[in-house]
Amino acid sequence: MADVTKNAGPTLAPQPLLERGVRQRQPTVSVMKSKLKQGVTCSVPRARSTLTGFFPVVRWLPKYKLREYVWGDVMSGLIIGIILVPQAIAYCLLAGVEPIYGLYTSFYANIIYFLMGTSRHVSVGIFSLMSLMVGQVVDKELFLAGFDLNEDSTAPGRDVLNATLGTNLTSGKVHSVELMGLQCGKECYAISIAAALTFLAGIYQVMMAVFRLGFVSVYLSAPMLDGFATGASFTILTVQAKYLLGLKIPRHQGYHTVVITWINIFANIQKTNLCDLITSAICISILVAGKEIQERCKNRLKIPLPTELVVVAGATLASHFGELNSRYSSSVSGHIPTGFIPPQVPCFGLMPRVALDAIPLAVISFAFTVSLSEMFAKKNGYSVRPNQEMLAIGFCNIIPSFFHCFTTSAALAKTMVKDSTGCQTQVSSLISAVVVLLVLLFFAPFFYSLQKCVLACIIIVSLRGALRKFKDVPCKWRASKNDAIVWLVTMSTTALVSVEMGLLAGIVFSMMCIIFKTQNPKVSLLGRASDTDLYEDMEEYKNLQPPPRVQVFRFQAPLYYANKDSFLKSLYKAVGVEPFLELTKRKKAEKKAKELSLKQAKTNGDKNNGEVIVGLVQRELDFHTIVLECSAIPFIDSTGMATFKMLVREYKEIRVNVTFANCNTSVIDTLQKGQFFGQHDEDMSGMLFHTVHSAVLHANSTFAAEESRSVDSVV
Repeated sequence: MADVTKNAGPTLAPQPLLERGVRQRQPTVSVMKSKLKQGVTCSVPRARSTLTGFFPVVRWLPKYKLREYVWGDVMSGLIIGIILVPQAIAYCLLAGVEPIYGLYTSFYANIIYFLMGTSRHVSVGIFSLMSLMVGQVVDKELFLAGFDLNEDSTAPGRDVLNATLGTNLTSGKVHSVELMGLQCGKECYAISIAAALTFLAGIYQVMMAVFRLGFVSVYLSAPMLDGFATGASFTILTVQAKYLLGLKIPRHQGYHTVVITWINIFANIQKTNLCDLITSAICISILVAGKEIQERCKNRLKIPLPTELVVVAGATLASHFGELNSRYSSSVSGHIPTGFIPPQVPCFGLMPRVALDAIPLAVISFAFTVSLSEMFAKKNGYSVRPNQEMLAIGFCNIIPSFFHCFTTSAALAKTMVKDSTGCQTQVSSLISAVVVLLVLLFFAPFFYSLQKCVLACIIIVSLRGALRKFKDVPCKWRASKNDAIVWLVTMSTTALVSVEMGLLAGIVFSMMCIIFKTQNPKVSLLGRASDTDLYEDMEEYKNLQPPPRVQVFRFQAPLYYANKDSFLKSLYKAVGVEPFLELTKRKKAEKKAKELSLKQAKTNGDKNNGEVIVGLVQRELDFHTIVLECSAIPFIDSTGMATFKMLVREYKEIRVNVTFANCNTSVIDTLQKGQFFGQHDEDMSGMLFHTVHSAVLHANSTFAAEESRSVDSVV
């Protein structure tokens, strides 16, 4: 590609010539053979590398700096463990399972992520959003199986659970279903659904890691995730509101949970349990006060205040000694057994029922985990491997599903607490697991008298951060209207329709916004800054002059099948001339002039007069060349190339040249493959330029040469 810089004016220094390098590509077959050989080759170093890659703990634990790291890890691990216990019990209300399973989930997830995670700070475990999504699936399947969705209904378990827990759950005539050859009651069926759902979500995540489908997370934009979390917070708050009032209302199934649940709450408001209401008011006041003190004095407090633990301990003692359950019919957590239930394979018969429900769980879980791990890695100056993070969270779901657990994810609030309390490595997760283990082995029965309204208070107060996002809406709107609209649409759909529909609507609407941007991009005519080679948007910058008789047009988007009409319309509008209409006008004018000349010829007897008049009616345009400045066009497809060909051809018919400047190599390669510059690129030097200035100089010199030849031929 060469640039012509000759001009009738002063001689300018020639533009530097750039020569494209030749890329040597190996044959596809040889590349595949090489990768296959590399993949199947086994050696001791390769085996060691695979092991350390799959279990990063093998790599960093031997290098653990005991004196430097141990205090921060132990402190953060203890604090997170203390926070985890009440949250693990509370979030089981959202998941629709018994409290013991929340403790199991927190225990196993922390251990597995300690072994497989690459982030030093991420806290993986129970997450309110995941618990809500699991709970919706569990309640739906319980409803379809004919179980009573009232939490206080009798919930028998399998025979194996009876033997393990030392209780007789099968006495009395209660509804049950057959599952894996055993009679399964409500509690058993609920955790079976949750385990099957969790297993599938983990399988999806591992498959995404194996096939390197992590790019899916790029479609989950930050405004969409924020809106989704805020909308889900409304649903969580609504689901927990009945516990604050002590109402026995089954969870609504299907769409519009928020609206219908609030209608049911107000319809049954007269049945409010005053004991639960008073307890809720006291607990929320203490929790909010603790959070406010924590936020205002965070620079002075070295460790977070264990407000949740204090509230749980105090409420449990008050409920036990005040006999609130027997005297005032206040709902309590009930018996939480100690020890572990024997592992069991998730029920494969249930998996076809929840296969689609597991997809949004898998996507949201890994999206939050990967984004949080990358966020805190950048903040603390180290790197993580997103693909390994996907594997880690996948196995944090697959393996625990054999131990009666439900879906987990990284949680922002607990991760921030770990970061602020001096966490250095994932040894802190091991410490947290030990705290949960102590509760599982010794302290779980002490939570028998803990009221469910207290657990609901813990969940609702934890939503303060998500609900505060409403204060950021005006700022979002000023920064980016598209992002603000995506946030509002996702939040509204999630809260008013359903969580799944909110996720789908957020993804679809985000992509529609991107498509809308590419179909309606910014276009501009460029002008030249005086005595320089710089060309910029004349609407955005002052003191720019358009080049004489040349229109420089910039289109700031890829040119492809969906926006080629927008490109053409904006170009025609900017330059003020549409070739087809201009040609039609000229033909009409020529026809009219020819008829007039023939009439005059008949009158005057002059046979040549018509031809002279026809030559005079040819309209002279204000410009002779259009330069398409392509620096903001990242790529074009075959439709875009056909559009360029049509432009060149149609403008040529009205004696206007079209040239191209600042094209990137991707666009150039596409044009060359389509023989846009001729079969052997013979027209490239006259159509393609490295800079706008060289294209303008070439256009003016070419036009001057043509004018000179035209004058010479007339003479």
